[in-house]
Amino acid sequence: MMDFAPDIRPPSSTEKDRTDLVDFIDLGRISYAHAYAIQKEAHERVVAARPAIGAPFSAALRAGAVYFLEHHPAVVTVSRRIDAQKNVLFSQEQLAQRGVECVETDRGGDVTWHGPGQIVVYLILDLNRLGLRVNGYLRMLEAVVIETLADFGVVGERDPTATGVWVNGRKICAMGVRLSRWVSMHGIALNVNPDLKQFDLIVPCGLVGRGVTSLEKELSSKAPTLAEVKKALELRLNRALMAAAESAAAAGSSS
Repeated sequence: MMDFAPDIRPPSSTEKDRTDLVDFIDLGRISYAHAYAIQKEAHERVVAARPAIGAPFSAALRAGAVYFLEHHPAVVTVSRRIDAQKNVLFSQEQLAQRGVECVETDRGGDVTWHGPGQIVVYLILDLNRLGLRVNGYLRMLEAVVIETLADFGVVGERDPTATGVWVNGRKICAMGVRLSRWVSMHGIALNVNPDLKQFDLIVPCGLVGRGVTSLEKELSSKAPTLAEVKKALELRLNRALMAAAESAAAAGSSS
C-alpha cells in the first residue's frame, strides 16, 4: 500500500456559496428505529416542500438532507426480497444474546449489518430536483465512495453484477435505497473500522463467497479516523450533489 496524504481540499468559493442545497447532519450513535423515524419525517418534509406542478423552476430550491451516523446497538437489516431471511445465519434469540437487533427494512438489497465503526449515510433527497433517476443516483453514490477511498490511498471498484464498492474483490461499502414519490431514503454503509467478525452473522448482501473489508483492514495503523472519513464523504457528496443540481437547473432553464 502506498503512502498517501488525504486529498481533502477545502471547498471552493462556489461550494461555500451552495452548501445550503442540502443539510448535512451528524446524528452520532443512534438506534435503527430512531434513525428510521428521522428518515420518515425528513421524507415527508422534502415532499411537502416541492413547488406546485407547473410552477417555474427555481435554482434556490433545496434538495433535502443527508444524515451521518453509526448504528448502536448493532443491527442486522433484512429487506423484503424473497428468501432474504435465509441469509441471516443466526436466530433472533442468538443475535440478541450478542447484542445485535434484527429488523425488516423497506430498502432495496438483501441483508446487511450496521454497527459501530461503520459510517451509515442516509440521504433524503428529491431526485427530481437533482435531475437523477435510480441508476444514475446509485452510480453517483458509488463514484462518491470511490473518490473518498482514493483520498486515503485505497482503490475502490465497481462490480457490474452487484451494487456497492469493492476493494480487491471484498465489499467495503454496501448500498440500499428506497424511492417514494422520487424522494430517496436509506443510502450507504462504509466500513471504516468495525469488527469484521460481525459479518459472520449473515451472508452479506446475499452474496455467497464474497468477503468484506474496511479501511482499517486495508491500511492498518495508517487508517483514517471516523471523523476524517465523514469529512471526506461530506465534501465529495456535496460536490456531486451540486454538480447534479447545476445540470438539472441548466436543463430546466433551457426547457
